Amino acid sequence: MTRIISGFAGSITLKTPGAGTRPTSDRVREAVFSALDSRGIIQGARVLDLYAGSGALGLEAASRGAAQVRLVEKSGPAAIASRANAAAVLKQAPSGSDLTIEVSPRLVQSFLTTNPGVWDLVFMDPPYDLPESELAENLRALASHLAPDATLCLERSSRSPEPAWPAGIELDRRKDYGDTTLWWARSSATE
Repeated sequence: MTRIISGFAGSITLKTPGAGTRPTSDRVREAVFSALDSRGIIQGARVLDLYAGSGALGLEAASRGAAQVRLVEKSGPAAIASRANAAAVLKQAPSGSDLTIEVSPRLVQSFLTTNPGVWDLVFMDPPYDLPESELAENLRALASHLAPDATLCLERSSRSPEPAWPAGIELDRRKDYGDTTLWWARSSATE
């Protein structure tokens, strides 16, 4: 069972699309959001959740005070689940909230090359079998959409190599959780 951990929508159970997705474990999500909360990154942030699946990461950020969330997911069943979950979170939003949550049922590369926007916090949780070359293309396309001091949290298999960081994105740290590795990166000035 996947649920929102904390914030105004805490304990809401999220719909999951079933086959074809790999939800981020509660343990890993708790670690991610503990780190983000300690750095004061979420409040008022523009959040992009790439390979969103059920939208759990982006919606957790919404529940904890993000201002704008975009969930990008190409799978039809996952996009449907994301929409339902977004509606459930929005229904719980405090009165007068300006929170917006949008779902884009598209390929990540297509979204990044055709949608302008600047993001403060980005989650990337691609399938573990996504080729490294495709991940590198996505990171290159993402670099120009990051706000100064933006944070990127990339989830990969612990057996995957370190991603090829493009100009504009630099590694901050790596943290392993069993079979999962979180790569924390940030936007960097390019010359």
